[in-house]
Amino acid sequence: MASQKTIHVPIFTNVDRDVFLQDIYPGHKPAVLRGVYLGPCVDKWTVEYLGQKGGEKEVKIHVSTVPQMNFLQKNFVYRTLPFNEFVKRTSEKKHSDFFLCEDESYYLRSLGEDARKEPADLSKQFPELAEDFHVPPFFDAHQFFSSVFRISSCGLQLWTHYDVMDNLLAQVTGRKRVVLYSPQDALHLYLKGDKSEVVEIDSPDQNLFPDFVKAARYECTLEPGDLLFIPALWFHNTLALQFGVGVNVFWRQLPVDRYDRKDSYGNKDPVAASRALQALERALHHLDELPPEYRDFYGRRMIQQIQKRTFVGCPSSTSTNTTTASSPSIKPA
Repeated sequence: MASQKTIHVPIFTNVDRDVFLQDIYPGHKPAVLRGVYLGPCVDKWTVEYLGQKGGEKEVKIHVSTVPQMNFLQKNFVYRTLPFNEFVKRTSEKKHSDFFLCEDESYYLRSLGEDARKEPADLSKQFPELAEDFHVPPFFDAHQFFSSVFRISSCGLQLWTHYDVMDNLLAQVTGRKRVVLYSPQDALHLYLKGDKSEVVEIDSPDQNLFPDFVKAARYECTLEPGDLLFIPALWFHNTLALQFGVGVNVFWRQLPVDRYDRKDSYGNKDPVAASRALQALERALHHLDELPPEYRDFYGRRMIQQIQKRTFVGCPSSTSTNTTTASSPSIKPA
């Protein structure tokens, strides 16, 4: 049985703003940044401390009885709990409460005050905890889009998806495995919107998803205090190896007017891309008026034009050179 090519995400130490912007960011590939100061949160964010600071503020959470959450099939439910109760339950390996499923898992993805209009911002939703977290200074303040607070039960795996903005995932406590796929492998990921239909990425159904094996798999394990740079459009899938707390910081790398104004999650396609996809759908409807052999012929011509306009000069992700940078200012761990 064929298996995916696995590429280990490089780990860099002694990374400051200049090194990140000059030597790491231009490559637009994932990178683990180890040793960047995140503030006292790494030591202070225990279960007891989080519950005390968050108090009884109600939060909307995902609740699942299976380890692999699937947004496309909605195999979870939403529930509202006091934050301190949520943290307590999430940190438990088994639940003894008589009204709970023993293996129930929990996941928080913080939201803005009005989730439909306002992005998440740790400093607004959890100001007491935000004091402990230092946003890495790798981008300008005017580029800031959101800071998303995330807490997950041990063993919970989130679906593969992409975001349209660059982001840094700060793994404050706990360990997490992250698997990523290049945008250049999108055709092998069986997309439905911004999500992949392949839920079991470690043991995919090769009858249903025969081309999935062609996608190169980038993988890393985040330790407490690590930062993971996830470039825009890179697909990612996370598995909590322990109860863990993290913060995602998203920033805009395109001018503000290029993004959908109603996007509060950072996952709606840029305006120009959305228009192009809509135009393509209209073009395909026009082809439906023709006999099959004509649709095939003109469909291939359309593909050829798209390839000429967009794929020229793009190297295949599977031929990526995986060696780390040799610059003396970057020290792979």
